[in-house]
Amino acid sequence: MMHRKIRYSTQRLIYAAIILFCFSSIAKAVIPDDSYIAGYAAGVLKSHFNIEIPSLVVTNGVISVPANDLDIEDHISVLQLLSEVPGVTAVELLETADQPTAVSSATTSASDDLSIPASISTNESALYPTGLLPTGHLFKPLLADPRWAHFSAAYRNYVGRNVDGNHNGSVSFGETIPFYRANFGQTAIQWETGIQATVFSDFNLGAESADLINSDFIASVYASTRAGNFSTFARIYHQSSHLGDEFLLRTRTDLERINLSYEGIDLRLSYELPYGVRVYGGGGGIFHKEPSSLKPWSVQYGIEFRSPKRIPFAPVRPILAVDLKNHEQTNWSADVSARAGIQFENFHTFGRRLQFLLEYFNGNSPTGQFYINKVEYLGIGAHYHY
Repeated sequence: MMHRKIRYSTQRLIYAAIILFCFSSIAKAVIPDDSYIAGYAAGVLKSHFNIEIPSLVVTNGVISVPANDLDIEDHISVLQLLSEVPGVTAVELLETADQPTAVSSATTSASDDLSIPASISTNESALYPTGLLPTGHLFKPLLADPRWAHFSAAYRNYVGRNVDGNHNGSVSFGETIPFYRANFGQTAIQWETGIQATVFSDFNLGAESADLINSDFIASVYASTRAGNFSTFARIYHQSSHLGDEFLLRTRTDLERINLSYEGIDLRLSYELPYGVRVYGGGGGIFHKEPSSLKPWSVQYGIEFRSPKRIPFAPVRPILAVDLKNHEQTNWSADVSARAGIQFENFHTFGRRLQFLLEYFNGNSPTGQFYINKVEYLGIGAHYHY
């Protein structure tokens, strides 16, 4: 029986790998490359504005336009027009500084490349493609948030007693999908709306068949805005938590199950500073909750660093992020989540990059059913972030 389980699981993994490889190959085949985008953009500028920009740069689908090559009254019109070029993920307006300066975080976060000269700095004007199902995201992911929707797999070793073994595996399957994006009039301020959904599951790797412990299901409708380096993310969401059947069978004599389910609303504000640093903060509350004794309010804040420079001998860049949450339910004690590692620049599919991160957590468990339990763990994981 155990051999059949292992064989069936192996077959599913092989099928999933084949499907992922096929999708990756298709994506690379249909997404226009930078040279195509550059030629298309040059043609658009010539036909609509009768201008030529020899210093136009395209990197990973991001068009960088030097402001000195344009008349001031054309800035927004050019950004809006170029954002509609097929394959474009963002358009940014760059301003040449009198003195050489470091590339700001707005430039590096959008293009994630060092081919832009150090004498170029942004004037905080950037536009993303508009319309239905646009590419890109106005609000960047929170890298150290244990409950941010993305695809991941991690191993975690718990310090001290854990609810079901000290060797756990954790996976998430989720995505943030913008449905519609537009500009606020003839400005460089944009807004978008879409859905964000994910499943977080934890497994006891010490059990005979790596038993499922708990799964949290989160689905939301969100709205976000961006004005230069400043962005916001607001959502109305539902969360429910469900214990694994094998876990219930093994612990049914002494486990008090909590029927955890609620809806909530929250808001986060983010600002991207120079040198790859980003800060954010916000808060929210829950309603229509079960159990009814849940206290509603929480705050969240953190800091991130994505190196503006790659490691000289490899196509990777260092990453460091710290996320903190305080819940009224736990008397405002801090839940600390820290992650550090590298992001691979040569693995880029569907606008996502692969990251390998070490992680540390200390606070009340982020796993829904066990939110009243204090935990501490160290881990390592693979994450796929936009």
